[in-house]
Amino acid sequence: MVTKKTTTTKKRTPAKRTSKAAKAQPIKSFRVAKEPVPFTSFKITRQTVYWVILISFIIFTQLWILRLQMDVATLTEQLSTEQEY
Repeated sequence: MVTKKTTTTKKRTPAKRTSKAAKAQPIKSFRVAKEPVPFTSFKITRQTVYWVILISFIIFTQLWILRLQMDVATLTEQLSTEQEY
């Protein structure tokens, strides 16, 4: 005995989107804001400290690399003068 499966297809309706009408915002004119602190003022901030630390690290690293290069140059100079004899 074969039983027959019946499938029913339901017609799906698209879900209704409930959206509120967006309120039209009034157009505001562009105005340049006044700077809270003048650009030319000098004030030590956290960012100033970060930059000083970063720059000092870069300078220290460059001087260290320069010293290493000078040491290598003197060693190669010594080796080249010893081989000439």
